[in-house]
Amino acid sequence: MGDHPDTDQLRVVVGITGGIAAYKAVGVVRALVLAGHDVHVVATDAALRFIGRPTLEAISRNPVDTDLYEGVAEVRHVAIGQAADLIVIAPATANTIAKLAAGLADDLLGNTVLASRAPLVIAPAMHTEMWQNPATVANIAVLRSRGVTVVGPAVGQLTGTDSGPGRMVEPDEIVSVALAVLRPKDLLGRRIVVTAGGTREALDPVRYIGNRSSGKQGVAIALAAAVRGADVMLIGANLEVAVPTSVRVEHVVSTLELANAVASAAERADVVIMAAAVADYRPESVAESKIKKELHGDRLSLELVRNPDILAGLAETRRAGQVIIGFAAETEPDAAALLEIGRAKIARKGSDYLLVNRVGWHEGFATDGNSVVMLDRHGDIVMEASGSKSSVADKLLDVLARAR
Repeated sequence: MGDHPDTDQLRVVVGITGGIAAYKAVGVVRALVLAGHDVHVVATDAALRFIGRPTLEAISRNPVDTDLYEGVAEVRHVAIGQAADLIVIAPATANTIAKLAAGLADDLLGNTVLASRAPLVIAPAMHTEMWQNPATVANIAVLRSRGVTVVGPAVGQLTGTDSGPGRMVEPDEIVSVALAVLRPKDLLGRRIVVTAGGTREALDPVRYIGNRSSGKQGVAIALAAAVRGADVMLIGANLEVAVPTSVRVEHVVSTLELANAVASAAERADVVIMAAAVADYRPESVAESKIKKELHGDRLSLELVRNPDILAGLAETRRAGQVIIGFAAETEPDAAALLEIGRAKIARKGSDYLLVNRVGWHEGFATDGNSVVMLDRHGDIVMEASGSKSSVADKLLDVLARAR
C-alpha cells in the first residue's frame, strides 16, 4: 500500500447489500476500477435481487463473490478479507449496520469484514425513520468508535414519495472518502476556502451570460481537502454537481456575490483556492422585465463593464502566511504557448500558485477529467497532473501539504 492510493493499485473489496441504492454501487465499482484498482465485489443474496451479477462482473472485471460456502478448500471466506487493502460497503442497510456492530458473520460479507484488518468505509442508505431509530444511532456510534468511516447519508429523495436523511451519497464522494482514508491527515486544522462553478451575469429576470463550468473540479478539491483533515468552506457558483456532506457550502450566482463571499471567508482562511470560472464582464444595466425581441428587432446591443479581479484582489490583500491559489482556463492549443500565458497571468495576478488548464468544446469544463500544470509565483512548474478531477485535486493538495 503506497502513500498515494490514486496511483498505486489497491485491492479493494466492495460490499453491496440489499437496498434500492444498490444500483448506485455500480458507480462506486466503476470509479475504483477506472482509478486503477483491483476491485472484488462481495454481494449479499439480497443485493443480487436489486442488481444482476453479470453487470457487477463486467464492471469490476472480476468474478462476484456471494456464497459463504464457495472455495472452502482455500478458506475463501477469510482469504478475501485478509487480502484486502480497503473495504467499502455501499449501500450499507440498517440490517447490515446492525450485523457489523454485533460482529455477526452469517454471510460472506460479514466473514470478509471480520477477517480483515483493512480500513472499513460504509455508506448508509435507508428510510429516515430507520436511520433515526435509536438502534441504528447506537450501532453507528459503535462502528465509529471502532474506527469505521461513515460516509453520509445525504438528505434527499428516498424510495417513493419520501424525502429526508437516509439517501446514499453519490459514488464519487464515497470513492474519494474511501481512498483518502489511506492518506495521512496532512491538512489537519488548516482553514481552506474553495470556490467552484461558473458565475452568471443577469441580462433580465430570465436570461444571463455565463460559462460551461459545472463545478466538478472545485468540489473535488473541497472534498479531498476535507477528508485530509482541513476545515473547508466551499463557495459554489451555480453548481451542477452534488456538494459533499462533509463540506460547508455558500451558494452565490454572480461575480460580485462571489467576490463578497470570498472576501468575507478569506479573513480567517489559511488557503484560498479560486477554482471557479469567473465572468470578466457583466451587463452595465439589467432589465427589470424580459427583453422582448419585438422591441429590438434583428439586433440587440449589450454594454458590458468589467468585473473586479477577485484573484488579484486576494493576492494583494493577503496576510502573512496566507496562500492564494488560482486557476487559468485557456483555449490555447499549443502547450508551450499555454504555459507562457500562465506565466504571464501569475505575474499579473500575484498569487502564490496558478493551475493552468486547457478548455474547449470537449475538454476541461463539465467533464470528468482534467489536465493541469501548476506554476509557482516565479513561473516554475511545481506539478503536472492528468486524470480524474479527484486525482488532480489530490496532486494539488500534495503540493500544498509539502509547502507547509
